[in-house]
Amino acid sequence: MQTHTLETDEAAIVYDVEGTLPAADGRPPLFMIGQPMDASGFRTLASYFPDRTVITYDPRGLGRSVRKDGHVDNVPTVQADDVHAVIGALDVGPVEMFASSGGAVTALALVAAHPSDVTVLVAHEPPLVTVLPDAAAAERAMAQFRDAYATAGFGAGMAGFIAMTSWHGEFTEEYFAQPAPHPAQFGMPAEDDGSRDNPLLSDRSLAVSGYRPDVEALVAAPTRIVIAVGEESTGTFTGRAAVATAELLGQEATVFPSHHGGFSGGEFGYAGQPEAFSLYMGKATTESN
Repeated sequence: MQTHTLETDEAAIVYDVEGTLPAADGRPPLFMIGQPMDASGFRTLASYFPDRTVITYDPRGLGRSVRKDGHVDNVPTVQADDVHAVIGALDVGPVEMFASSGGAVTALALVAAHPSDVTVLVAHEPPLVTVLPDAAAAERAMAQFRDAYATAGFGAGMAGFIAMTSWHGEFTEEYFAQPAPHPAQFGMPAEDDGSRDNPLLSDRSLAVSGYRPDVEALVAAPTRIVIAVGEESTGTFTGRAAVATAELLGQEATVFPSHHGGFSGGEFGYAGQPEAFSLYMGKATTESN
């Protein structure tokens, strides 16, 4: 693996290249992006593509990528411009892309703004409130765990986040009538360490869940877009968002193995089925060629 830093006026963007450029197999590089996860979360998945050139990166302000712009918010269009800059720095033409969670939102913004950058995009469970029929209730549910985090810290916020993302179906009054979960229910610490900068639990990523896909631009783009949903995510917030996003684009969501982190090997404590996931990935990208 070779690590590079792309210096811009607003950030120092760190990205990794596994394999040769141009790619030895003649295919475009496979670029994997997430948010708020950095490149470290793709190590297991990348290992299942030993014959591909794989690119991963840390979004600005996360992992090794340092911001210079004085901001702390995560904005999909800003991150899309960063990814566009990295693709330009690679100087090998368009890439194939796997993007998960907030990274999938960034990737949709990238294709809308720079459609010639990506030949095929597998967008895995973009957490978009805006596409849901119960968008107002979903935002209310998200506000609850953000408020818990602001009031009582990481454990309380993460417990609320897990409860929200585990709920099946629309967010009804039944959901809001539940007592706030205790951190111990999920093995989380109840003590408050005083920090309030978690990108998942604070308001720093409001622009991610609040992003509105440019459907007209996405449909017109030459990029083949595959909206993926984990089989274990059926009915949950991210699963429903994936299905609704696919419908906006006039397609059905493609069911992948496992859950929201189904590609991971336990880097963050909740392993998926990365080998099976990689097979679905390979099929999705090969069918586009």
